[in-house]
Amino acid sequence: MRFDVIVLGAGAAGMMCAQEAGKRGRQVLVVDHASKAGSKILVSGGGRCNFTNTGATAAQYVSRNPHFCKSALSRFPSERFIELVREHGIPFHEKKLGQLFCDRSAQDIVTMLESLCESAGVSFRLQCQIGQVSAADRFRLETSSGELHCESLVVATGGLSLPKLGATALGHELARQFGLNVVAPAPALDGFVIPELGELAGLSIDCVMSCNGKAFHENILFTHTGLSGPAALQCSLHWNPGDPLTIDLLPDQDVRGWLLSRKKEGSRTLVRNLLSERLPARFAERFCERHFPSQLPLAQISDKALEDLALQLHAWSLAPSGTVGYSKAEVTRGGVDTAELSSKTLEARKVPGLYFVGEVVDVTGWLGGYNFQWAWASGWAAGQSV
Repeated sequence: MRFDVIVLGAGAAGMMCAQEAGKRGRQVLVVDHASKAGSKILVSGGGRCNFTNTGATAAQYVSRNPHFCKSALSRFPSERFIELVREHGIPFHEKKLGQLFCDRSAQDIVTMLESLCESAGVSFRLQCQIGQVSAADRFRLETSSGELHCESLVVATGGLSLPKLGATALGHELARQFGLNVVAPAPALDGFVIPELGELAGLSIDCVMSCNGKAFHENILFTHTGLSGPAALQCSLHWNPGDPLTIDLLPDQDVRGWLLSRKKEGSRTLVRNLLSERLPARFAERFCERHFPSQLPLAQISDKALEDLALQLHAWSLAPSGTVGYSKAEVTRGGVDTAELSSKTLEARKVPGLYFVGEVVDVTGWLGGYNFQWAWASGWAAGQSV
């Protein structure tokens, strides 16, 4: 069977690309090995899909080339997708920091994309396994449901995260097969493994976590394996093995002044009890066991010791042994090297007609709707060209 365009992947970027190409009169087929479209969309945002972020700019993305994503994001900004959502009568709300969520269910977004594809004449072939892919004058795909041919092939297969939802390395493998460089993939927006923190599981602290010059003021959540929560997930995007994490446990507070003031008042309380006024008691006790085991009352502790404690509370350093991995990571960092692609069309420079969009590309956004916005923008950009 022959098509103008075949899109591999019935996810966010794939369906966005498909419907745009279909609107241009192209005969488009979307192929996916899953039994239904948009499986990753459906589980995102706790089932309500954080479908974009009103503040999405290139500054919230990590890539070897931080400028690569500017073209697509500027031509299809978050406002354009919000217009689509409104046109389809999908109720939504802003949770925080520009993060937009469906009021009802992520199914609303999938239904909208399927409707757009149907209106554009796009065909779907689900539960279809991809075998060998080759190219001469056209691309030829051997699949579990027959041989397919196309002029343009769009790879929208995503990354390696959440393998239970069917994630595979197909996109990276195809890039390498056609001679394109792939930036080493790694799990991102993922929790950290720090076994010694397991005893604090269940606690949550508002803090500022920093890694490699990037700082995020959000919550951390202690888990049985280490640290999770928004601040930890954000930092994981900028973390490499061996890098330390720094945590300001009491941001925007004059801890030094507070400790010295209470000492001056003649307080006889123990430091761990004092800290429990501003931090969870279980955390304050464990923190002091490790970093300030003094059993002296506050009034008998030197100013220097209290000043050092204040510094440590503002810059607690941790050394993760790794991240939890692809089973929990929300996205995959790395992917098809942007140097191999046109920033305007997402077409491979070396292989005319071959396109890569969405998560499979070395463009990874922060937590909070940014990765969906890249999917919409990159899919839209490719859809104008295929």
